[in-house]
Amino acid sequence: MRMLFSGGGGSWLRHAACGLAVGTAILTATPLSALACTQVWVPNQFTATGDRYVGRSEDYASRHVKVFGIEEPQKNTHYTSDESGFDWTSDKTSYRYTYVRDHPSDWDNRHDAYSEAGINEHGVSCSATLTTDYNEDIEKVDPLSDTGIGEYNYASVILGESKTAREGVELLGRLIDDQGANGCDQITISDPGETWLFCALSGHQWIAFVMPDDQVSVNPNMGNLRYRVDLDDASKCLHSEGLLSVPENAGLLKTFEDGSPDIAGTYGARDAGQSANSNTRYVQGRHYFKGELAPGSYEVTAKGVTSLNEPTQFFTPGRSGWTTNELLRVLATRGEGTDVDANANGEFGAIGNNRTVESHMFQIRDGLTPDIATVQWEALSRTEFSVFVPLYSALLTEVSPYFSDLNCDESHQGPNQKDNVDWAMKEEPADSLPFVLMDINTLAYNHRDSMASGTRAYLDALQRQIIAQQDIVDTVMRNTPAENRTALANEAQAAVVGQTYLKCDKLLDEMRAYIKAGDFSKPFAASDMNAEGTDLATPITYADAVIAPRITQQPVSATYEQGAQAADLVVAAEAAGGADGLAYEWFTKKGDDVVSTGVDTANLAIDTSEVGERIFFCRVTNAAGLHVDSDMVTVSVTKRAEQAPNPPSTTPDQKPGEKPAAKPGRKTGSLPQTGDPILASVVVMGLTGTSAVACGVRGLRRNRRNKVH
Repeated sequence: MRMLFSGGGGSWLRHAACGLAVGTAILTATPLSALACTQVWVPNQFTATGDRYVGRSEDYASRHVKVFGIEEPQKNTHYTSDESGFDWTSDKTSYRYTYVRDHPSDWDNRHDAYSEAGINEHGVSCSATLTTDYNEDIEKVDPLSDTGIGEYNYASVILGESKTAREGVELLGRLIDDQGANGCDQITISDPGETWLFCALSGHQWIAFVMPDDQVSVNPNMGNLRYRVDLDDASKCLHSEGLLSVPENAGLLKTFEDGSPDIAGTYGARDAGQSANSNTRYVQGRHYFKGELAPGSYEVTAKGVTSLNEPTQFFTPGRSGWTTNELLRVLATRGEGTDVDANANGEFGAIGNNRTVESHMFQIRDGLTPDIATVQWEALSRTEFSVFVPLYSALLTEVSPYFSDLNCDESHQGPNQKDNVDWAMKEEPADSLPFVLMDINTLAYNHRDSMASGTRAYLDALQRQIIAQQDIVDTVMRNTPAENRTALANEAQAAVVGQTYLKCDKLLDEMRAYIKAGDFSKPFAASDMNAEGTDLATPITYADAVIAPRITQQPVSATYEQGAQAADLVVAAEAAGGADGLAYEWFTKKGDDVVSTGVDTANLAIDTSEVGERIFFCRVTNAAGLHVDSDMVTVSVTKRAEQAPNPPSTTPDQKPGEKPAAKPGRKTGSLPQTGDPILASVVVMGLTGTSAVACGVRGLRRNRRNKVH
């Protein structure tokens, strides 16, 4: 974050000297103590997802547009700066990476300023920078370098040149060793395996170490936050050669009680020199994570926290299970309901302040390949009234048009980039999510009593739906072959950014209409909220836009006789996003032609009046227009079998149609003759005795009783 140093050579002053057009105006309009950003680290053991999260908000000016984009690879990249004399040329082809940059109008029309937050094609992510400061004593022995690398170039160099986080740390260390540092900064560099914190401490001294997996961190531009590291463990800690010797030779090295070096206490600005703004935001962060400070360790006055005793870089939170939404919202907290509530006291600084220009959070998942291990959650305006969108930045080759670009018209920022309500009431540039979020923030912040609650309720509901549907999209991404993931990442970005823009653009229109109406007796409420005020009335279809419906029950082929009663063909399906509104249409295939049956339900009645075979399938379409076809099935109708007559009895000499001849001695109605089958039966019964006859009679009676009952 760009701000004025209490020591010499601050990047804000270099900024103005190098021609930042709005620098002088903002410098005179904004309290220097308010210019600050906040860095957050939460390891996986404390998160509901089991992932680690690291991110930052950048604070600069209320209406300062930031642009998300992609830097393509190039050979032997020549890196220079518009804030210092830094000059370095790479000896290889750079890597593709995403960035969040300032508009060229702020930097003499240069398009390479402050890449700030992004992920490269190898899954390395970088957040640069959190501005800190050194103390006057260190400044005297190792001042900052006018030709050193600074926040103008940090992210571009790291992301463009490094395949791993450690490579980024080593490269940045070499550049500071060779050319020096242009500012005191903290930078986070991550890959799928580890996250490093790089600290540029002075002109040529630096330290970098792997973030701890058992503590969290909230740092609001404070270089005095204490930490302990093992300087001899090169697997987890790297540093400049003179890290200890430079201050030791000057009698400036400070140590802890056990004799180990206190790096932050040695190099950072003194505790008493920290601003009330930074101290207040630090306490807000501790409150948010329920990692309360010891009683008496800080003092709150009308200006905020004016004294804070030896604060630490890392601390243990009061609970685990922090959700993605909670971790995004930490960058918007204002100390609500605590002793440092910025809503209750306008003099207090706040993490979620009205000068944030963008916020990002990297969600890093263990065990996944580098292309999908890290999701970049990006909010391109002030965090309090914004929405984060998820991006698979390592895979992206396209940028949503709703992000605008570096050539966009920046004039809607307004005079001096101040928080001007009149300017926010003007129509913003078309199809620009950053400007829409900028105006939403200006209106809600400056009409807090009547609009903040309703605006935040709507954005909270939208954010919850985005997170829930991202989980669905992510499941599909993990199961997608590597060669198809870039296409899915581009489609997912287009869907979530586009739909978020449409929702927020409608919200902004309603906010402007509410203000124009001038009746603030009833608090603002978005029309797209349900009756209970708990969710969107019309859900977003982010997941449905990239994932077709899934068939859960296929129709089944069948064969029937002509005219027989047939069972319906049935299909069942579900939408990826769980939204209602699946549409069904049955088709029949005739040769090479496919013809709609006109039936638009999940069941298809079968007509068996005609003999033959017909092929059917059902097309299921979701709310976003993606469809899936069921299996093709065949329904066969066969000719009904005719009832064949019993053949007539004939004798060998009988001619067709001729009545059979009577047997000798046989007359109609005469008694059976010897040799007749009936007579033979009777004879057998007589020979076997009366008991057989009795059994037969009892059996006949039993059968009759059974029939009756």
